[in-house]
Amino acid sequence: MGSSNEDAKLAADVLLSADLRGVDSHGVARLGGYVRLWEKGRLNATPNIKVVHETPSTAVIDADLGAGLVVAPKAMKIAMEKAKNVGTGWVAVKNSNHYGIAGYHSMLALEEDMIGWSMTNASPLVSPTFSKSKFLGTNPISVSIPADKQPPVVIDMATTPVANGKLEVLQRKGEDIPLGWAQDENGNPSTDAAILKKGGAMLPLGSDRVHGSHKGYCLGGLVDILSAVLPGANYGPWVPPFVSYVPVPENPVGDGIGHFLGAMRVDAFRPADEFKEHMDNWITTFKNAVPSEGHDQVFVPGDPERELTAKRLKEGIDLLPPVIEDLKKIGESLGVDFE
Repeated sequence: MGSSNEDAKLAADVLLSADLRGVDSHGVARLGGYVRLWEKGRLNATPNIKVVHETPSTAVIDADLGAGLVVAPKAMKIAMEKAKNVGTGWVAVKNSNHYGIAGYHSMLALEEDMIGWSMTNASPLVSPTFSKSKFLGTNPISVSIPADKQPPVVIDMATTPVANGKLEVLQRKGEDIPLGWAQDENGNPSTDAAILKKGGAMLPLGSDRVHGSHKGYCLGGLVDILSAVLPGANYGPWVPPFVSYVPVPENPVGDGIGHFLGAMRVDAFRPADEFKEHMDNWITTFKNAVPSEGHDQVFVPGDPERELTAKRLKEGIDLLPPVIEDLKKIGESLGVDFE
């Protein structure tokens, strides 16, 4: 597509990280979506990413319609540099695109004994509680926290029951979705994995008011505000869709998609070795919680992904046939051999 080798390798690393961690919805299956955005002129393969406003601890970045896969890691590096200087660093991004797996970006801070924060708004596919209008994205939040001898705690979650990509995976498999993930165009519960194409919407985390959907709605709204209202990106129903065939909303309220990234130096709060020692104690305490009936163990955030990464590094990553076919078509269109 014309990206530099450095940017292309970085984007590939983000996609492969998702597949390794079991977030198949955000792995190489997403590659075709980025290519199609580029073909439509909605993604810039050679962006001029620049800081347009900053203080010692904050910055706003204009991503020049670059791929979020490339923009977000660079923004996190800026946040980390600011944290080195003043204890914390916070970077808001506008004029970007879909940034892949949220956890990749927050985990970068672990390299410097920092706590990393990563969030982004996304295509409006989610209805607020008591609504059938689609005003929010799946709007993920990720926080990565270092430990000492134990692996880090890595929280990486959508503010919906699942990410939209999980519906796409089940569509490829020809399977239904569980109740509580989505609703039809009239606001009725649906198990149709293709319901979004029929005017339906995803639901906030909690699924309905009785089970706390208002809390998922609040979390999704928080991400939208920090990621978009704060830096000047599009928010709510104005967020550009990820799929290239859906037109961009008219009368935008900002520039592109927005992200929010942060880094907190642990020793800005207490000695890092003390903190990490207590993190080890926190982790082992929760791992030693008594499992409920039918379960063998209790996990802490990041355990399932870490275990699957080890397994897939050893055994490889299975790809669904439709994903393989899509990759072959992309290769043919761009003159890249697919073996």
